[in-house]
Amino acid sequence: MRQDWAQYYDKVTEMDVLVGRALDELDQAGLTDETIIFYFGDHGSGMPRNKRWPYNSGLHVPLIVSIPEKFKNLAGEEYRPGARSTRLVSFVDMAPTLLSLAGVKPPYWYQGHAFLGPYAGSPRHYVHGFRGRMDERYDLVRSVRDHRYVYIRNYMPHKIYGQHISYMFETPTTRVWKQLYDMGALSPVQSRFWQSKPSEELYDLWLDPDEVNNLAASPEHAEVLNRFRSEQMLQIHRIHDVGFLPEAEIHQRSQNFSHAPWLLGRHPEHYPLERIVRMADLASNSDHSPSVTEQLISGLEDADSAVRYWAAMGLGMRGAAAVTSGRSHLIGCLSDPSLSVRVTAAEALAHHGAPEDLDPCLDALIHAADYRNSDVYTATLAMNVIDQLDEKARKLVPAIRQIPIQISGYPGRASSYIERLVETTLHDLGIN
Repeated sequence: MRQDWAQYYDKVTEMDVLVGRALDELDQAGLTDETIIFYFGDHGSGMPRNKRWPYNSGLHVPLIVSIPEKFKNLAGEEYRPGARSTRLVSFVDMAPTLLSLAGVKPPYWYQGHAFLGPYAGSPRHYVHGFRGRMDERYDLVRSVRDHRYVYIRNYMPHKIYGQHISYMFETPTTRVWKQLYDMGALSPVQSRFWQSKPSEELYDLWLDPDEVNNLAASPEHAEVLNRFRSEQMLQIHRIHDVGFLPEAEIHQRSQNFSHAPWLLGRHPEHYPLERIVRMADLASNSDHSPSVTEQLISGLEDADSAVRYWAAMGLGMRGAAAVTSGRSHLIGCLSDPSLSVRVTAAEALAHHGAPEDLDPCLDALIHAADYRNSDVYTATLAMNVIDQLDEKARKLVPAIRQIPIQISGYPGRASSYIERLVETTLHDLGIN
């Protein structure tokens, strides 16, 4: 870990040298007094629980802005050379800020707010964070912070923090941390990253900057918790957050809107946000009472597949008792029109159903895991479940080996996700 941190600081130093060269070039070109400079990182340190996590450790990044005297009229009242501003800003504020500096009024539909220029808005009270699929692993987290607290809402609390992401495990710190956990050599706090999550987390950044002491259950912080809950839910509806759809359905439903999820989110008949988010909130909260189980079972009959998806996931999160109560409905979901619902129902039954449920679940999962029967996002979802079934999925090994891993036609790194998951699944089963 010390080696990784030393290398990290070395890289920061290298970056400062590169920026220094760029500044020298500006100066030599006589453009220093003509240039507004932004210098920022894209995430917290490249360490587990930092990069890709919506904690303050993951979202608090350096941001340095230099405005020459010529353009001082574009700087806000808070701007002072050599000083530090406590104003909360987010990356979604960058585009409207640059437009404002150029004298262009930012469009109303931008999520962010300008913090410089003639169209600068009032300081934010909150900034929001998001976590969705990270490479080959699915998760759904939303966060909110103000000047003192950060609130984390985990919509998939049954998934451990430290899911095996190939890229993350390239870092020696990650591998050593996980090895020590498997050896039982860590303290309870150090072990937490390799365990499932609570539904809610609340941290006091003034008193607990490392975000260790979860205050979500603290009676003294109930008012703070409710304030952040409300703000987080307002933001979901404010931006029409489409992240509550299974990823495959984001793409499928957007086909009617020129493949633009932004447009999809603003058509309630195609994306009934209120119903979907209500079920997601119910599925992932800490209430495991029979009445909630009944509501989840009812959700399996909803006309919208995303509601059914969250209802099935909610039953699976609650374990054997809830899955037993909804067993017949979950079995019916194995032939649901939505493959995402089939996969999620199979996950619940395979983990917590009757022994005779396993084979039908494995059949549904391996069918969806072959992207030729589905798409790369559904296949990724299914392979995640297969990987997490461990020995229960061993009989699928011959079929897993037959899944084509050379995939084309998908953006970015998506074509490599199945290959990574197949490799991890076989490795976990002791198969080379």
